[in-house]
Amino acid sequence: MAKCDEGYRCEVCGSDVEVVTESDLYLRFVLGEVPLELLHRLPERHLRCNPALAQYIVDPTFAPVACEGPFSKTEMAPEFVAAEESRVSRGYRRLLAIPTMGLAVPEYPLSVTPDGDVL
Repeated sequence: MAKCDEGYRCEVCGSDVEVVTESDLYLRFVLGEVPLELLHRLPERHLRCNPALAQYIVDPTFAPVACEGPFSKTEMAPEFVAAEESRVSRGYRRLLAIPTMGLAVPEYPLSVTPDGDVL
């Protein structure tokens, strides 16, 4: 079986990230934060193992995650939090849909404007 079909080991908890819908790396790729050419080289984590990002997922299928410390959304400006919740939640919904969309990996990311806004 190819490495990409086996899943990747989470650098935080050590367990396999078995499906794309649990992948912090692929969510960041969908959001345009990770370039395609680095997908196979960057460390993987479960979404829940990266609370700094996961705290911004607002979706009924995802139990809320709290991030402690200076990166907690409770420490951020409300406007920033609202924008991040919208952006990351939209990416998460795309991540959930990927297994049924029949897309090639380069087609996973959401559209991003030149200003960095996610469409």
